Amino acid sequence: MSDNFRSGFVALIGRPNVGKSTLMNHLIGQKIAITSEKPQTTRNRIQTVYTDERGQIIFLDTPGIHKAKNRLGEYMVNVAVGTLSEVDVVLWLVEPSSFIGAGEQHIAELLKKVKTPVILVMNKIDTVKDPKEIERFMDAYRGLVKFAQTVPVSALRNRNTDRLTELLFQYLPYGPQYYDEDTVTDQPMRQIAAELIREKALRMLSDEIPHGIAVTIEKMSERKNGMFDIEATIICERDSHKGIIIGKGGAMLKRIGTAARQEIENLMGAQVNLKLWVKVRKEWRDSELYMKNYGYFEQKE
Repeated sequence: MSDNFRSGFVALIGRPNVGKSTLMNHLIGQKIAITSEKPQTTRNRIQTVYTDERGQIIFLDTPGIHKAKNRLGEYMVNVAVGTLSEVDVVLWLVEPSSFIGAGEQHIAELLKKVKTPVILVMNKIDTVKDPKEIERFMDAYRGLVKFAQTVPVSALRNRNTDRLTELLFQYLPYGPQYYDEDTVTDQPMRQIAAELIREKALRMLSDEIPHGIAVTIEKMSERKNGMFDIEATIICERDSHKGIIIGKGGAMLKRIGTAARQEIENLMGAQVNLKLWVKVRKEWRDSELYMKNYGYFEQKE
């Protein structure tokens, strides 16, 4: 390892659905965080790793900062805000607009208190026809916070993302290699599998259900032939939701399971036998006990 090796931690923050997980997945070149058009997809802090000859970037993808409506929401916001003081660089993702709403104003106030370099990343620039508009939108944000840099990108279309990686290495300190170069995440495989199942459910179910679901892995074992058996439960809050998740003749549950199994197989590089069940746990998002059982608890260092 050379004396010029840089390493450090980078937090991605922003309001729900600005593309944090899509950008992080793209920067590390592999899908780890789940993505969905529905907001508040990421619930825990997800740590991923990018390594090349320049150094190592450890990305922390945080839940979207929003006004909490229940205990789960409060937990998600606390996770996101708590990350700001623990990193070397903060990436604030925003969408292209000169209208800065209350949510963005709130994040700006949080960032004013942070001593860490903050890079403004204007994502989804592929949705803007006139490039001059992008500069105008970025100027609106420059008046809010003193940014170390501002970068327009399209995570979806892979525009300007190399420039962003280059900038990150400029702002990271010289330091050690924290992880082996083939490591892309510190997430256990069980957790990734649960998240991929939740992603398929988010994408396929109607709008009123997804925020009230969690996924737990009951069993994960490997056979002698290298095949994995995974048994998982989708938790929902109402009996009516259970019926929708299962679908007529079990059709919806089968669709969710097939899509999730294919993605888990791609990630693990092995065949997977996936079995899904559905359970009702009324108002679990306001129950500390259930939240801990489903993996949402403050991680003490």
